[in-house]
Amino acid sequence: MESVTTLVHRDSPFINFRAFDFGEGSYGYRSIDAKRFQLLSDAPDDRDVLAALIAHPQFRDTYDGAGVQDCARHGQWWLDRMTPDAYETVGADTAIDVVHSWANQHGGTPEPLASRLRQEIYAPIRSATSRYLLGPLPEDALHDYGPIHIDFHEIVLIDRPTATLTLLVAADD
Repeated sequence: MESVTTLVHRDSPFINFRAFDFGEGSYGYRSIDAKRFQLLSDAPDDRDVLAALIAHPQFRDTYDGAGVQDCARHGQWWLDRMTPDAYETVGADTAIDVVHSWANQHGGTPEPLASRLRQEIYAPIRSATSRYLLGPLPEDALHDYGPIHIDFHEIVLIDRPTATLTLLVAADD
């Protein structure tokens, strides 16, 4: 796949819940990683863009703190089990609900975190031209230490007017 010609990695903003004061509550070892890519103007249809994302070296991240590696894993799964067909088209409300429900599962989030989520996560979800949620994968797709994550939610945002793709991963362990 021509990931290099379709997607150019720009940056990877990271929201670590540990950086916010939850008072008596718990941050639950949660974080959101947002890998942002420049989508070249001649980029093909969305399914081809998803294939390019899966083929991109930045996709090889297990989200366990080790960062991007030259490995056969993505998140909890074996990389070779990831296909564009694993992603389901969803609306903005569904994508926001996935993140919001996950972020607030242990009680409310502190206002500084809620504000950051509104600006850096919910606003791009709303403005994206298409959104894809990683659906269930077969049990044999789980790699050898994949169960380290309690929750793992993955959303891909494609925004054609701004020529960007954002891979959102909300996970805890």
